Amino acid sequence: MSKTISELQRVLRPVLTPISWVYAGAMRVRAGLYRRGLLRRWEPPALTVSVGNIGWGGSGKTPVADWLLGWAGSRSIPVALLTRGYRAKPKNFPYEVKPGALAEEAGDEPLMLARAHEGAVVLVDPVRARAGRLAAKRFRPELIILDDGFQHMAVERHVNLVLLKPADLTDGWNQVFPAGEWREPQAALKRADAFLIKIGPKGFKALTPYIEARLSGLRKPVFSFRIAPSGVRRVVNGETARDFEGGPYLLATGVGDPAQVKATATAYFGYPPVEHAVFADHYAYTKRDVLALGARAARLGCNAILCTPKDAVKLGSMCTEEFWQFDLGLEFGPSTLGKDSTFAKWWDRRYESFKLRRADSLDDVLQHSEKESENNG
Repeated sequence: MSKTISELQRVLRPVLTPISWVYAGAMRVRAGLYRRGLLRRWEPPALTVSVGNIGWGGSGKTPVADWLLGWAGSRSIPVALLTRGYRAKPKNFPYEVKPGALAEEAGDEPLMLARAHEGAVVLVDPVRARAGRLAAKRFRPELIILDDGFQHMAVERHVNLVLLKPADLTDGWNQVFPAGEWREPQAALKRADAFLIKIGPKGFKALTPYIEARLSGLRKPVFSFRIAPSGVRRVVNGETARDFEGGPYLLATGVGDPAQVKATATAYFGYPPVEHAVFADHYAYTKRDVLALGARAARLGCNAILCTPKDAVKLGSMCTEEFWQFDLGLEFGPSTLGKDSTFAKWWDRRYESFKLRRADSLDDVLQHSEKESENNG
């Protein structure tokens, strides 16, 4: 949500809070219906991990999904990602996102992930159970990633990863829509298997009292991660560089947390952008926008216009050579399990544990079938 909406919510909170109680109650009833089996759920035949959050955007779901896709690819594990594809407008569903797809058809984040992981299957469909059945039948993945899936309970998952923003643990704690940014009340956090907070090591340490007060009773691990740039590359031809060699740059973003992108750019280059052009999250850029950004950069004396990879997939061929994007990577930091126990290590253990359980289950099925055959024989 934008800063303006957040400020408006704070001002109107006394009026909006009673509505939040009604909304939170409805979400508790919905979760209960799924839990008791009164609403239908589909269980995939592969390990399924949900990457979701309790509040609205900006928590880092796409970078975490990107990391999981890369993790699977590095181990040659067949993987499929199921996503709603916010603002995607394909001709039919489920829609398999290919690297050469149009951003307006595939959606910006699904297209970005499909281009970064060509060996993965990325399916867009608001009915993710339908997409999952297609993936299971046609592609036989061994890992399924449910993007933005914490509230999408029509698909069973074996691991629930819940991403939090630092504000979720402080002023935003249990502030349910419309009085705040949370989609569900705090009781929903009991469904989590692990929490991930997009914050650096120093910030994680400062946040520790809130983590202990809010989450320790759930007895689930809490991990930290941050999105770190490793360089920049031109949008039009992929030319890479370490930085802009101290030159001025214009920052343009259409993401959920533009302030965080500006802070990342400032820390990486050692100086802030001359100006920050902020567009709405998932903004659909036009040629007019590109020309306006180019003219603004020229007036400001900037030879570079910097954007995020998410913006770059929508800007695409409209860009001129002044447009650059960050090369970004995800770095895991300290956790409540100890400074040497990162999410990557925890995830390795969790995946191997699931494989062993699945193997034991298959052995039981085979032994049962053999005994039945002997008895019938």
